[in-house]
Amino acid sequence: MKSPHYKVKIGIVGCGAIGSRMAETIHSDFSKDCRITGLFDVDRDKALILSKKLKLKSLAKRSLSDLINKCDCMIEAVNSNNTEDIIKQALQAKKSVLAMSVGKLLKAQNLFKLAKKNKCYILLPSGAIAGVDTIKAAALKNIHKITLTTRKPPSGFKESPYLRQKGIDLTKIKGETTIFHGRVEEAVKLFPQNINVASTIALAGHCADKLIIKIITSPKFKVNSHEIEMIGDFGKMITRTENVVCPDNPKSSYLAVLSGLQTLKQYCTGILIGT
Repeated sequence: MKSPHYKVKIGIVGCGAIGSRMAETIHSDFSKDCRITGLFDVDRDKALILSKKLKLKSLAKRSLSDLINKCDCMIEAVNSNNTEDIIKQALQAKKSVLAMSVGKLLKAQNLFKLAKKNKCYILLPSGAIAGVDTIKAAALKNIHKITLTTRKPPSGFKESPYLRQKGIDLTKIKGETTIFHGRVEEAVKLFPQNINVASTIALAGHCADKLIIKIITSPKFKVNSHEIEMIGDFGKMITRTENVVCPDNPKSSYLAVLSGLQTLKQYCTGILIGT
């Protein structure tokens, strides 16, 4: 049995904008409940630089397995093609995972089964949207219709392979332009860095077959916004968040990072509200 003063050991995989910002906040604000025991990035220099910035020695690990062995809970902040495998390795070691790349988990039921088998958790932050608790509650009965409309400035879609393929020049867009309208599976595949919230909704409501995604951009947009409309046996819900972009990464909302941190805080303190 762990001491009531035990600090949860946190390992962070991915030392880019999101992983770094989370590491700094954990180190400065969450020291009462948890501590960082490892950093890992395929670009080891990033882990070394972040370790130095935090003024903590020996945090940069040479391998993913080394990081996993040193932590109780692993934060995944990589958004790579092998995200599923990274999470799987942690679960196999019976370590819980806070997954920031929720879009990679839309069809990863095997990982949820593995977590249950090994008595650990996959923690999914609500991200840059409101109403996830209501979506989960509504899913206990019937959700008849649910849509997500995402609006972001063109900078949020910079270097998008899908837009290049479609010949869409973001610099020539002058007004509101719909760049995607369709199912959640396709949205997550085509916009992996922009639409994690779509997977969050689908997983929370078990409603991937009903969820319709619409993505709009315009140079007039100054914030990232997400609007959800849901109709079910419970009634009707409409939510809208207007999010400041993350200072380090215009493709993400600052609220998405804060949501990840709050989810971790709840896990480390054992105080779970609206989860």
